[in-house]
Amino acid sequence: MKESGGGRKQGTISPCAACKLLRRRCAQDCVFAPYFPADEPHKFASVHKVFGASNVNKMLQELPEHQRSDAVSSMVYEANARVRDPVYGCVGAISSLQQQIDTLQAQLAMAQAEVVQMRLHQFPSAPNPATNYNNFSENKHNVSYNNTTSQTKSFFTMEMVVDHHHHHQPNMGESLWSC
Repeated sequence: MKESGGGRKQGTISPCAACKLLRRRCAQDCVFAPYFPADEPHKFASVHKVFGASNVNKMLQELPEHQRSDAVSSMVYEANARVRDPVYGCVGAISSLQQQIDTLQAQLAMAQAEVVQMRLHQFPSAPNPATNYNNFSENKHNVSYNNTTSQTKSFFTMEMVVDHHHHHQPNMGESLWSC
């Protein structure tokens, strides 16, 4: 067929993928042609299978031209997802990706905890509440480790703080650590 404008090349052209699949003549003002080129027949085939050509035509006709390309991309994505997973479609893909994110976040948290543990073992001068409990009970105003005396010793984001206002021994259940 000969075309003379309308955004399509002059000369003999093959019908768009939609018209080819539907076995109809591809008109100059075909709503499908800009979005379903002849060299990508699978795009329209999946969209047609899921939504139907008539519904796709209606959706495209109702949209302003500047939104049609995005709408076709969304329809192709949803149609491909429905073909792969007829029950859940995109929701199934999103759910699967969310589960992967949750799993990876848990793995990341475990790896970060391992790094903290490795750093605790790497720095022997780090305070250990179990070993420093006796030092605390013997001398309430200073905490001592490795010949260093300080009232507050910072380690990562945790600090061991000695309270000078309370002159009682902490219970075994009380924590010397504050975050």
